[in-house]
Amino acid sequence: MATEEIRVRGTVQGVGFRPTVYRLAKVCGLGGDVCNDGEGVLIRVSGSEQAITEFVAKLQTESPPLAKINELIRSPYTGKLNVDNFVISSSVKSAIKTEIAPDAATCPQCQKEIFDPFSRFYRYPFTNCTHCGPRLSIIRAIPYDRCNTSMSAFIMCSECAKEYHDVENRRFHAQPVACHACGASAWLERADGKAVTASMFSMLDDVDAVCTLLQKGEIVAIKGLGGFHLACDATVEVAVEKLRYRKRRYHKPFALMARDIEVIEQYCTVNSQEKELLTSPAAPIVLLRKKGLGSGEWGVGIEAGKKLSHSLNFNIAVSVAPGQNSLGFMLPYTPLHHLILRRMNRPIVLTSGNIADEPQCINNDEAREKLGTIADYFILHNRDIINRVDDSVVRVVGDKVQTIRRARGYAPAAISLPPGFKNVPPILAMGSELKNTFCLLRGKEAIISQHLGDLENGAAFDSYKKALSLYLNLFEHEPEVIAIDKHPEYLSSKVGKEFADINKIKINQIQHHHAHIAACMAENNIPLDSPPVLGIALDGLGYGEDGTLWGGEFLLADYRTFQRLATFKPVAMIGSEQAIYQPWRNTYAQLIAANLWDDCQEKYTELEIIKFLKSKPIKLLNQLIEKEINSPPASSVGRLFDAVAAAIGIYRDECSYEGQAAIAMETLVNVKSLNNDKEILIYPFKFSFLDSIYCIDPRPMWQALLEDLQQQIPQAVIATKFHKGLANAIVEMVKHLCQENVIHQVVLTGGVFQNCVLLEQVSQSLETFGRKVLTHSLVPANDGGLSLGQAVITAAKLRV
Repeated sequence: MATEEIRVRGTVQGVGFRPTVYRLAKVCGLGGDVCNDGEGVLIRVSGSEQAITEFVAKLQTESPPLAKINELIRSPYTGKLNVDNFVISSSVKSAIKTEIAPDAATCPQCQKEIFDPFSRFYRYPFTNCTHCGPRLSIIRAIPYDRCNTSMSAFIMCSECAKEYHDVENRRFHAQPVACHACGASAWLERADGKAVTASMFSMLDDVDAVCTLLQKGEIVAIKGLGGFHLACDATVEVAVEKLRYRKRRYHKPFALMARDIEVIEQYCTVNSQEKELLTSPAAPIVLLRKKGLGSGEWGVGIEAGKKLSHSLNFNIAVSVAPGQNSLGFMLPYTPLHHLILRRMNRPIVLTSGNIADEPQCINNDEAREKLGTIADYFILHNRDIINRVDDSVVRVVGDKVQTIRRARGYAPAAISLPPGFKNVPPILAMGSELKNTFCLLRGKEAIISQHLGDLENGAAFDSYKKALSLYLNLFEHEPEVIAIDKHPEYLSSKVGKEFADINKIKINQIQHHHAHIAACMAENNIPLDSPPVLGIALDGLGYGEDGTLWGGEFLLADYRTFQRLATFKPVAMIGSEQAIYQPWRNTYAQLIAANLWDDCQEKYTELEIIKFLKSKPIKLLNQLIEKEINSPPASSVGRLFDAVAAAIGIYRDECSYEGQAAIAMETLVNVKSLNNDKEILIYPFKFSFLDSIYCIDPRPMWQALLEDLQQQIPQAVIATKFHKGLANAIVEMVKHLCQENVIHQVVLTGGVFQNCVLLEQVSQSLETFGRKVLTHSLVPANDGGLSLGQAVITAAKLRV
């Protein structure tokens, strides 16, 4: 007879892990017990060595759907055990080393029950079990027990208690378990405060009434899992435009929700990998290609989109995603959503319940106050949302998943660190200013927060600080080092400095683009002491080592250090932040930097872009550039995209969000021509030197582009030539650098590489050249992944 203690770490609480342990222990004829504690799950078993070995093997192959075992350690146990029976013991309070499971979409069994008239969960909008339902959004503390969640306000009825305590039941220890008799309830309200009378709707209940309201063109605020959403019928142009106007979100694409895959397939092409993502427990928003666009089609600008929709009898409102050739779809991920969409055979808009760039509302009073002028109706409930969690956004590029926003369904699942990072001290990385996340590093794993938004917004900044405090308490994380971005004005950096000062701990400043590269290395499991990679970091901007703004960098980097080998030619950002939202500023700055403005006034004076620029205060702009008054030079490839887009007439005057012009230009690219060397020429770039490093100069590209504008070459052709030329310049620079440096792996990172066309062109060419290419999947290429990079760089430096 053998007796062992088995320690299991990972996502093993709140996912039905203990019932699985119980069942398998019974099958293997073992005695002992299992409990939750701060480190995960602790199992003590007694039986034959063969039976215990069989038990451990089954545990790793038959874990529950939402469980993830990161570590399983067996050791002898000398204490006393009940060898005749196996039991589930109460949770033990100890130091927190376990994980919190992400919120999970409604499982098939629960879906079936809410539509089964003979089930006691029939039409109950908060039905869940150990395989699905809220986790992060309702938790206050670890262990993940009911008393530590917002479900503590609801006392289980006898039926729910029976299932909760029945180890053979799917709801055994499902902390949010509840039903009509004992759980949360949902109700409908009018935004104008008037009573909702039964005579208004001949519906089954208030939740069913929401479907009718949406079909009538109303805007409804829906209290969901991790926050409020605003919904309307996506096929009613007037309703969508009304929502845009009221929400003050004038151009950014809206997310869509559809009842099932069949509805989505009426509008988009969906491959097997995309279907798997849509139907996964994470249930993210998946960016899908609009139906009817073959790989060789020109992209769809606003007007082209109208023609395409008309020719294919599409009925999604054009204003859902203006100027886009993709739509962001998700499937219902809570019983509430399933019930609302039961009778809806067309998509609905389901966008964040907020104004402009503020965080989502999460409580009823806040929603009534802030969304009352946007929504016509509210569907509310009385289960508190403790943690705000946005919807995640992903897409498939080639055959690899690219995460654009990591939140519901993925956060805060831990990411295992590469070899060499074992037992690192606790580190807190504060992230960036935009698309912020923060990261807790401990042991062999990184815990990255959900997407928290742009901290320049006051409400988002407050939400960031609250989330940070919550995570530190939840995980009992006491950092020994704080990692921040080098930019002195980032609010995240200021909070990090303040935290370090108060707690008298070390602070580590990390260069922005080095952090981007390190994040990609870490998620690709590159060991700590590996040879340097060539990291290509292209984005809007980041604070450089020399005090200037970088944004188009070629860095020879490992986790500890980097060397800047090449860059893009720095060009003034006229008006600083204004250049992000007024693309024409970048066009003018590029023409000045290329010494082409005089030629433009002589040779290209009739061009629309030149007439437009001449209407601006040129003398003042020149002074700002020459004296660098609020016009810092930046090697930003993001701003180069904006400049080209404005030159060809895409969102020339103003954008409502960063990268809008560049995204619209990407949709114009002709993929078929892009991959055919004979069909279309490329725009040339040249290489020069800048302060002893190589520099990519776009001057010849501008000369060729201006000639094409003079010849009235279509926008789509110019966009294609630009993408192809830029990709070619990047690859040629890599080839040149490989002659002078030992480079086997190339990292592609930064927000610009969310451009699918550029990413695929560069990746394919580099792989043909014989270099292994590393790209992002688990964390975003944009600043949402920056905190992971900050954390691993800090950990690496501590292990010198």
